[in-house]
Amino acid sequence: MSEMDEAQGRRWRLVLGAAAEGGLGAGLKAADDVAMDRALGALYDADAQGRSGGRRSGGLGGSAPSVARWLGDIRNYFPSTVVEVLQRDAVDRLNLTELLLEPELLEAVEPDVHLVGTLLSLNHVMPETTKATARMVVEKVVREIERRIAAQTVAAVGGALNRAARVSRPKLRDIDWDRTIRKNLANYLPEHKTVVPERLVGYGRKAQAVRRDVVLAIDQSGSMASSVVYASVFGAVLATMRSLKTSLVVFDTAVVDLTDKLSDPVEVLFGTQLGGGTDINRAIAYSQSLITRPADSMFVLISDLYEGGVRAEMLRRIRSMKEAGVQVVVLLALSDEGAPAYDRENAAALTALGVPAFACTPDRFPDLLAVALDRGDVQAWANVNAGRSA
Repeated sequence: MSEMDEAQGRRWRLVLGAAAEGGLGAGLKAADDVAMDRALGALYDADAQGRSGGRRSGGLGGSAPSVARWLGDIRNYFPSTVVEVLQRDAVDRLNLTELLLEPELLEAVEPDVHLVGTLLSLNHVMPETTKATARMVVEKVVREIERRIAAQTVAAVGGALNRAARVSRPKLRDIDWDRTIRKNLANYLPEHKTVVPERLVGYGRKAQAVRRDVVLAIDQSGSMASSVVYASVFGAVLATMRSLKTSLVVFDTAVVDLTDKLSDPVEVLFGTQLGGGTDINRAIAYSQSLITRPADSMFVLISDLYEGGVRAEMLRRIRSMKEAGVQVVVLLALSDEGAPAYDRENAAALTALGVPAFACTPDRFPDLLAVALDRGDVQAWANVNAGRSA
């Protein structure tokens, strides 16, 4: 067998487990390979062990020490991106949620957005001995997200706000030449092949004035965990910009205004309670009460649109906001998790109202904000850059 065939056989053996060993014709030889196989088997052979007496003695056991040892093994043999997937699968497949309430175990995990979502869902049952460690885990993930998105968000949103604050007597360096030419096309002189710019259009530069009001309404049902994490961090970043007035509310069947916590996104997250029902109509009603300048306001609803409240009223409120001049954006998810589950009937109804509903990744969200704040075509942007819904 060639070296290439051996390498492929090794990979397939690790993927398929011991049951495939006979068909592949060879077992694992290297000690590291055996250790990796044992770590994978403890997780992915556990169900088979319970149902049909599989060959491996799979499972992580019922104690924090055995789980901590397993966490150490996977961090030793796999890259961090794979570790995050293995941890997530361990929580889902082996019901390790209760063990995450032990500080010794939390110290051993690789922090990621999914783990933060799990910890937030346990917030109200978490013992005091664990809360400090959980807060450190959440803060590490939040700071990493902030580092990743803050500069891009400020640059994109700041540029959109500057373009929106156009003046009629700009300085030379502030002239928006593209819009100036468009405004003066009627003054084209064919003999000179030029446009006479009788009216100049420029970018405003008054950074201190509040130019836009932004209201973020976040569905905190369990399926929206990653979106809650990302949206909270974005809300905190937007709150640092003086040219924006940012409000943030989270909702299930009740609505909680967390605007006063936006200076610290970790505090925002610990103010949420993942899980429970959903009353989107109630959240929109509260958000409407925060909007005093419709023509200068943007409302961002982040929800899978599974409405437990009054659907007709929800759609009526969205229509009313849009007709009043509010820029309305509906995101089915704000995460890296791929195509979300959502209520297709409600998404189609919103699209019929001229409010497209789609999923967006965190890396794309700053550009979306810029387009929306600049009163651009959100539908066209979604067609090119985001996951379409309806």
